[in-house]
Amino acid sequence: DCQWQVGRQRAERRARGARLSGRVRADMATAQKTSITLKGSVEIVTEFFGYSVNSILYQRGIYPPETFKKVNKYGLTMLVTTDSGLTEYLEQVLRQLSMWLLDKSVQKLVVVIAGQESGKTLERWVFDVRADKASDGPVEARPEKELTAEIQAIIRQITASVTFLPLLDEPCTFDLLVYTDTDVSVPAAWEESDPKYIAKSEEVKLRSFTTKIHKVDAAVSYLADDD
Repeated sequence: DCQWQVGRQRAERRARGARLSGRVRADMATAQKTSITLKGSVEIVTEFFGYSVNSILYQRGIYPPETFKKVNKYGLTMLVTTDSGLTEYLEQVLRQLSMWLLDKSVQKLVVVIAGQESGKTLERWVFDVRADKASDGPVEARPEKELTAEIQAIIRQITASVTFLPLLDEPCTFDLLVYTDTDVSVPAAWEESDPKYIAKSEEVKLRSFTTKIHKVDAAVSYLADDD
């Protein structure tokens, strides 16, 4: 009988210890912060650019609306191209962009919309990129909900652009310009471009978002009326 009681006490102590250590582990897990790496930040920024460029091309009517399909992203209904040539081009640009982002050498991405016949620049969608060059390893991540809300705000502004931008009343083309530091390695398929500025323009500042490693500020400038 005595042995049984001792055994029971030991079992109770073991059970109490297990419950205690379980609580400690749970508390440690709760306190542990998630982190984000440079690679993770690059993936977020590159993906954002892909969806943003698609949204701009759709909203500004650069490609026919029937060549876009609906997808869900950022808690929003997004439109992405089904045009195989455009898809291949964007993938090529985004692959190279992500490599430059990994080097922290990207300064800005610009979507230039120009008149097909006139060649005149009508809009410049500018996404300024600032990288935290001091951070080498992972940093504490922002809550996903906050980051998504910031990206949502920019996408919604792109969607609403038809309400404040002048009507594009001629067929248009677009170019993607990537501004980088001067010492980057540039593939042979890429060529140096002039900035395609707008001589007389108005600018609308858009929202920004940050991963804590990269910060992206957005704006659109457009050809002002001659009035």
